Amino acid sequence: MSGGLYSTSHEEIDKTYDPKKIKPYGDTMNDGKTQLSFTLPVPAGDEAVEAAKQLLRKMGFENPQIVYYNELTEGFTFFNAYGSCTHTVDYTSIHVPKVESTVMSMEETDAYIREHIGRKIVVVGASTGTDAHTVGIDAIMNMKGFAGHYGLERYEMIEAYNLGSQVLNEDLIAKALELNADAILVSQTVTQKDIHIQNMTEMIEMLEAEHLREKMVVCCGGPRITYELGKELGFDAGFGMNAYADDVASYLAQEIASRMQNKNR
Repeated sequence: MSGGLYSTSHEEIDKTYDPKKIKPYGDTMNDGKTQLSFTLPVPAGDEAVEAAKQLLRKMGFENPQIVYYNELTEGFTFFNAYGSCTHTVDYTSIHVPKVESTVMSMEETDAYIREHIGRKIVVVGASTGTDAHTVGIDAIMNMKGFAGHYGLERYEMIEAYNLGSQVLNEDLIAKALELNADAILVSQTVTQKDIHIQNMTEMIEMLEAEHLREKMVVCCGGPRITYELGKELGFDAGFGMNAYADDVASYLAQEIASRMQNKNR
């Protein structure tokens, strides 16, 4: 679902923008124009198009238009549609929990660790459970990193161990204990039927059962992960879309240093 189909001048936006009542727009501010795509379990035809339109109206879209449809397989039809959204949201009332740390460059993080921790920190990460995708954990940990953001392996003051994919929770915990790790990173890409929720919950339960939860910083990440979800499941932080190694390294350095200071008080 998306808006902003056409360009609008800054002057027009300034005249009509109300942060308490925002909605998508296409070619005119506040026109509500929205593009959607979805699949219905019905065969392609006029009845399918009408069903899609009725559904759009019930979702709060005026003047629904089906601009493309195609039967994916027998009894299932895919739609591209447009409609004008009638709902608004109060942007000024929105508060999203997020990682409260200062994002530093690789050089700044290394310097911070030298000054505030005084030794290299050990980080162990993996894509756990049946998840075979390594793109997420590799982007954070591999030396080359992703999109110009070097991974943890390149940091001078971080010992990073990337265990790869399809790693059992118990094996990741065992490796963290073996290396006396300061932090564990869990990457989850596959989310069908909320399998990532089950896997991450199991991870925290194992750590708590072994009385290890408070001994390490435990973070999770992935395209469907949010900070709020991570905290809800018992992790110290969650990193989602547009998170890079800089974000993770900065958080780990500051969190580990904070825990060391509190412990020494």
